[in-house]
Amino acid sequence: MKLDFSNSFSHKIKTVEELEQILGPFPRKDRVIMCHGVFDVVHPGHIRHLLFAKNKAPKLVVSLTSDIHINKGVYRPHVPEDLRAVNLAVLEFVDFVIIDNNKTPIQNLLKIKPDIFTKGYEYSAKSQPTSHTSEEITAVESYGGQVIFSPGDFVMSSSSYINQMPPDIRMEKLIMLMKRSGITFDDLEKTLESFDKKVVHVIGDTIIDTQSRCSMIGGQIKTPTLSVSLDEKVEFLGGAGVVASHLKAAGANVKISTILGDDKLGKFAKDTFKRLGIKDLSIVDTERPTTNKDAILVGNYRVLKIDTVENRTISDNQLDLLIKSFSKSRSDAIVFSDFRHGIFNKRTIKELTEAIPPKTFRVADSQVASRWGNILDFPSFDLITPNEREARFSLGDQDSGIRSLASELYKKSKCKMLIMKLSEKGILTCLSEDSPTLDTYFVMDSFVSNLVDPVGAGDALLAYSTLAMLVSNNPVISSILGNLAAACECELEGNVPVTQENILSKIRLISENSKY
Repeated sequence: MKLDFSNSFSHKIKTVEELEQILGPFPRKDRVIMCHGVFDVVHPGHIRHLLFAKNKAPKLVVSLTSDIHINKGVYRPHVPEDLRAVNLAVLEFVDFVIIDNNKTPIQNLLKIKPDIFTKGYEYSAKSQPTSHTSEEITAVESYGGQVIFSPGDFVMSSSSYINQMPPDIRMEKLIMLMKRSGITFDDLEKTLESFDKKVVHVIGDTIIDTQSRCSMIGGQIKTPTLSVSLDEKVEFLGGAGVVASHLKAAGANVKISTILGDDKLGKFAKDTFKRLGIKDLSIVDTERPTTNKDAILVGNYRVLKIDTVENRTISDNQLDLLIKSFSKSRSDAIVFSDFRHGIFNKRTIKELTEAIPPKTFRVADSQVASRWGNILDFPSFDLITPNEREARFSLGDQDSGIRSLASELYKKSKCKMLIMKLSEKGILTCLSEDSPTLDTYFVMDSFVSNLVDPVGAGDALLAYSTLAMLVSNNPVISSILGNLAAACECELEGNVPVTQENILSKIRLISENSKY
């Protein structure tokens, strides 16, 4: 029989209000001692600190800082607050655990009024207490409590442990999130099965991604010039084209409005749309080439990328044709796929956005890998999916922790849902306080099993997250399926569409592993 640790010890995890009722007013017959910290990874130093505290009073309360207020590193905490609370609650000598949603423990200290508040030796007077510690001492002493410090023979910091060997707890974090949101693996599969009922219209820059696979011949003696022989040239739909392809592979009814050149690659794009069953509403521009990005590969190394692009803005007539292609037709969602190759710019974005029919789910992705796109150009959309670099670019912020960064971008964009792509670290989702989930944000680790090629992972996430929101209206389901789609894309060679079968296989593998 499988033991559910989170349920077995959840009775110890309390709100501050519940704890006030349980412990009663200060002073008490049975003294209460309280410890506070991050406890990102519970290690021997923490155990000795908590045991020291337990020996000083019958009741031990452990308070932990909530995720949003942790700034010990860009990607910290490593372990989310709910799982950190369980990790502490399973300790037999810990009586109660609370999650402190304030920046400092002072507010809760004044509510709970523990008889004793314990700090680590590094915060003691011998180490010149910080202003924060002095404020805590003042607060505790104001009602007659006492502050003590544990011995200085052990280290309390989790950082050294995490930096040496970050624990792999992606499964635990996912299961905790699903349980907290009332979601099962069956719910994920049922959501996938309903994608075929949705119509999505993609508007954006189509790119043809080329892989020129070469063999090394040698180099010139007099100049730093590589010499390679071309073995194979493979072409894939990219940009808005691959977003549409992912949506189609997921089962949706898909339309695309884009700009193509009157050339071989433009014909390749149109033939691919037709083969995949995507309704082609593309505009052919005889004055511009089809955007092409040719990666030169030698072995497993990308030694060079050659771009054939024309980034001048589309004409007024082309803008009118694009608007007509989606403004009058019914779609469940409109996806703006912005790579800054002519369709989206300061002149066109307002008109394109205003042309979206009412009650249509609005999605935007604006990439700045080598261009000047900005996701803040698409305010008040239902879903935006920037990566970390794009978020930092849009806010001019290279220093903030990832949670603060996402929160600020969420506020400035005025979107309903933000999924920030964190590369190999997974995703972070931000939501409004009135969302149907219990969280205003949550982090999910990547589920890539065998990294082959990360190109296009964000496009797969965008497609599956959009469809999942249309079907379920549940941000957690949307984030999970989008994250799994990104993982599946990373396990495929080239920028190829992720299918429902790929996702189902991943879901069933995770479901099976979760039993252990």
